[in-house]
Amino acid sequence: MLSRTEQKQLLERLIALPKECEWVEFKKRYVEETQIGEYISALSNSACLHNQKYGYLVYGIEDGTHDIVGTDFHPKNTKIGNQELENWLATQLYPKIDFKIYELDYEGKSISIFQIDATRNQPVRFRHDKFIRVGSYKKKLEDHPEKERKIWKRHPEASFESKIAADNLQGNEVLQLIDYPAFFEMMSIPLPADMSGILDKLIEENLVAFDSGRYSVTNLGAVLFAKQLNNFPSLKRKSIRVIIYDGKNKVNTIKEQNGIKGYANGFEGLISWINDQLPENEVIGQALRSKVKMYPEIAIRELVANAIIHQDFEMKGTNPMIEIFDDRIEITNNGKPLVDPLRFIGATPRSRNEELASFMRRLNICEERGSGIIKVVNAVEIFQLPPPDFLVDDFHTIAKLYAYRPLSEMDKKDKIRACYQHTCLKHFSGERMSNKSLRKRFEISDKNYPMASRIISDTIEAGLIKDFDPSSNSKRDASYIPFWA
Repeated sequence: MLSRTEQKQLLERLIALPKECEWVEFKKRYVEETQIGEYISALSNSACLHNQKYGYLVYGIEDGTHDIVGTDFHPKNTKIGNQELENWLATQLYPKIDFKIYELDYEGKSISIFQIDATRNQPVRFRHDKFIRVGSYKKKLEDHPEKERKIWKRHPEASFESKIAADNLQGNEVLQLIDYPAFFEMMSIPLPADMSGILDKLIEENLVAFDSGRYSVTNLGAVLFAKQLNNFPSLKRKSIRVIIYDGKNKVNTIKEQNGIKGYANGFEGLISWINDQLPENEVIGQALRSKVKMYPEIAIRELVANAIIHQDFEMKGTNPMIEIFDDRIEITNNGKPLVDPLRFIGATPRSRNEELASFMRRLNICEERGSGIIKVVNAVEIFQLPPPDFLVDDFHTIAKLYAYRPLSEMDKKDKIRACYQHTCLKHFSGERMSNKSLRKRFEISDKNYPMASRIISDTIEAGLIKDFDPSSNSKRDASYIPFWA
């Protein structure tokens, strides 16, 4: 945050510009909130194109003359319904960018300044549209594809993984921080005979950096192979937290565990510990009784790995979290997904942390790109569980696995979601969903085929699936594909 003196100095620098430019917009008075959101999108995108750290929307300055006229618009006191304008604007922007609002008195006149972070690796949209400044005009970015291409090419100066978690180290200090035996074992590489060979391999894999005779541990090295994440102050809040509740809500906590190790060297222990906490179902075969865990392990593995890989490390004070209730497991990571949750199944994912994702795939911690959620849905169907749910709020992505419930206890949304996911699963298996396959998914008897037909009809009405052959009049042979296929 800028001090009062710094705010005035900023205003003076902006006023001193020879004319309003593509990353600065001057306004005399309030414009309605949607236009403000569009300006934030346009200024963030334009600041990126012009290599500026920030874009600025300034109220109380006359365009053209740059005269200080003051404004009666006070954004911090403005509300949209019952919601503060600042928070409302933030929820409408994607990807999330930071902006700050400064209200100051300058020469006896009220001034309001929006300081907007330049986007770094993708265009910012407000609601459904992306904007850009062309000269002094605000335009839709889709009308200027050449500018959009340039924004996509402007990646951050350094990825999260390449940034430094601990620096100015000697070689032996690096080996005290990093679980290097786990690295060599998980990579199936022979352990070098000396410290130099170990460090050389860690440097080659971008887990460690070397410069001017001193070593540094990168964020990638720390989050994957830390002996203790607490040894890295900037990452200690990124450890995985597991909470077990008594009942179906968060009122009573039974147990809580915070991860200590890095994500790679601690992953198997984490999954094993989670599985040990889960209830079991007794299955009676022809002659034997056996106990089976309530949830398929492959589903838990994939969803926990996804939470690790796709988290937004730039968000402070939050960490991946697994919460176990009597009737469900919720796996939460900070940050909104970069793809629509409806396309989680089978679509090629985009990750904020490509180096981290690639490394975890090399370690066989997670599946190949795009196949993980398919395995989750397939395992859930085999266990005859309700469909998993994927939810997004302003700051998090939440995956939910549900304990067994018979079809009669699933609500309409559950059935529609299961039908859509089953259709996607069939599509990526080179097959098509049908009344027959859906009956098998839900264990509906053949004589109750109208029940499956009703679910299919509801899913079509929800816009999630469609007839493979709309021209066919045969309901008996009808088959269905996802809406996007």
